[in-house]
Amino acid sequence: MKFNCRLFTILTAVILLAIGCSEEIDVSNRYVFKEETLVSYMEKHAETYSEYLDVLKNTPVSEMSNSTIYQLLTARGNYTVFAPTNDAVHQYLQELVEEDIITEPSWEAFTKERVRDSIRKVIAYSSIIDGGDYQSYETYSFPTQSNGELQLGNMRDRKLTVRYVDSEPDSIYMNYDCPMSIKNRDIPAINGVLHQMEKVIAPKDITIADLMEDIIDKKKEGFIVASRLALACGLKDTFNVIEDNKYREMYMKGLIPNFDGQAAGWTFKSGNTAPAYAPEHRYYGFTVFAETDDFWRNEIGKEPIDITCNDVQQWIIKNKQFSTNDIFETDENWASPNNLLNQWFTYHVLPMRIAANRLVFHVNEYGYNQALKQLTIPVYEFYATMGKRRLLKIYESKESNGIFLNRFPVLDNSRRGTYHELSCDNKKVGCHIDNYSEKVLDYQAVNGMIYAIDKPLSYTDEVRENLAKSRIRFDAMSLFPEVMTNDIRKKNSVDPRNQFVHFPPNKTYRYLDNMDMNNETQFVYLNAYQYNWCNNQEDELKAVGNYEITIKLPPVPRKGTYELRYRVLPNGDRGIVQFYFGSDKEQLVPTGIPVDLRKSGTDKSYGYEADTDDDIHNAEVDKHMRNNNRMRGEMSIQNSSGPCRTGSPGNLRHILVRQTLDPDKTYYLRLKSVLENNKTEMYMDYLEWCAKEIYDNPVEPEDIW
Repeated sequence: MKFNCRLFTILTAVILLAIGCSEEIDVSNRYVFKEETLVSYMEKHAETYSEYLDVLKNTPVSEMSNSTIYQLLTARGNYTVFAPTNDAVHQYLQELVEEDIITEPSWEAFTKERVRDSIRKVIAYSSIIDGGDYQSYETYSFPTQSNGELQLGNMRDRKLTVRYVDSEPDSIYMNYDCPMSIKNRDIPAINGVLHQMEKVIAPKDITIADLMEDIIDKKKEGFIVASRLALACGLKDTFNVIEDNKYREMYMKGLIPNFDGQAAGWTFKSGNTAPAYAPEHRYYGFTVFAETDDFWRNEIGKEPIDITCNDVQQWIIKNKQFSTNDIFETDENWASPNNLLNQWFTYHVLPMRIAANRLVFHVNEYGYNQALKQLTIPVYEFYATMGKRRLLKIYESKESNGIFLNRFPVLDNSRRGTYHELSCDNKKVGCHIDNYSEKVLDYQAVNGMIYAIDKPLSYTDEVRENLAKSRIRFDAMSLFPEVMTNDIRKKNSVDPRNQFVHFPPNKTYRYLDNMDMNNETQFVYLNAYQYNWCNNQEDELKAVGNYEITIKLPPVPRKGTYELRYRVLPNGDRGIVQFYFGSDKEQLVPTGIPVDLRKSGTDKSYGYEADTDDDIHNAEVDKHMRNNNRMRGEMSIQNSSGPCRTGSPGNLRHILVRQTLDPDKTYYLRLKSVLENNKTEMYMDYLEWCAKEIYDNPVEPEDIW
């Protein structure tokens, strides 16, 4: 991606890179074995790395520290270093000459120390990943998918991407165009691993808005039309934000506390003694799914640079790319949420940054082997879009041959079925997402990315109908865009900082826009990486204290009668919760009597009986449980004991609500502790919307998956 904003990066680097702590590096605790440290290895090969070593010696760990990055890499740790060669550093300096930042490719050519120091920080911070005490380089691996991001961010808190080229089977490119040495890579040291780079890694902090303006200004074929629509719809200011600076300031001042559960008499997992850590940042992010310029050229018959917003709006009207019940205006006030074009385009945008290898999560679905990573049954996410909140489904399976938006196949979902795809009608295939081609990284920004889709994405009557005929199961973490953008959700790391994340109550700071917490709530996300729990994607949400939590739910797709279901993995640590539901957040109504989250799904009072070889009998047992507003766990999720329905039969779904709901209303769910014991747990895994025509279908009963 060629974007001349390096000067902007330099001038803001001092602020963006002022991370870390005020402590000095403890060099007294260095390794003294005969093996090499990262620094000693590079010093032994100074003919290759002397320029990079000089950068490290002149770059502080943080604005509040006198210790240098050089000293950091002599100390204990698990660092991954992408070390540029001397030639790579010289090439980078030459690029600065071409951009009129310096007059000759030399560190002495900088007339301002501030700019020179910022350049050094960009090079040093971008090239190092600190794995902490728990992320050993022996187990740290690159994503298998091209365009995927590494699991951990670098010292700039930016995720590096990896690109593989089919015609070069041994090649690895970091951040699209920075080649890694084929010969000198995976070099082990006693405090990490080194990869030699033939080009300096220096990602630019451009925003989605910057990217779109550059596309239009320079007439870069690809997303000219999409960029014009986004800016016309008033999204420039939205797409320009990167970070919540107020939160960051409070965190740096120590006003965003961690939570020591053990000191409070509560542990997040048996044997755990670590606290739950508050996030260091609160970034903003966006994901745009966009029709390509080639699509618009073929549909409208003009060159993309000549296609206007009115052309696209007329195309939407002509092709009825909206729903019959939609209320909109067809004027040219594109920035108005009442405008048709605005409503159509904002359905393409999710308020979160989703990397190419995180569009869906393959963790513990039925038949999936995390080591082999071979796709099996469908995995999907349901998200609420920007603008007028509407449902968007992201889907992948073994048979789909890629990731799709709003795909609705026929599944082998009988009681003895496989839950694999049997077929998919051409009208229900959905939009294929290009998350794998080389062009993907051309459209990546610090606060989001643009993905090409192969068909128009519209919230039509057909899409709404297909969504309504689907059981809409949404993981609790999908409700909170911040956790995806800030790389909190499903991070493959055993470091307690990534396993146990504490979100402060509202009185301290509202981190999650879709959640309200009272002052007595201590809320923790358990990543549960490698825990082998029978939860959807293994992770779960917990809270203790005299908690009261209110969550904004995703919309239903059309007006009708729905059940709202709450899934729990019961155990003795849980508490008793009163649920409330409604569209008026200030006057929510109790859904029934309080629910005892400790009570297993195998409890006889619920009507439970173990599955037998008689499916008619099994179906009758399920009906008895439904009469008690309970459902068994699902076949689609597994742990080492097998599917959750049979291997962990205590799993349970509580039917909280059964009533007529409106797609144009926002609904809320409140969970409130009713016990005096403030150490019992609230728990959340996933929720479900399920339409009456699914759960009360006399011809095709709801499946067990």
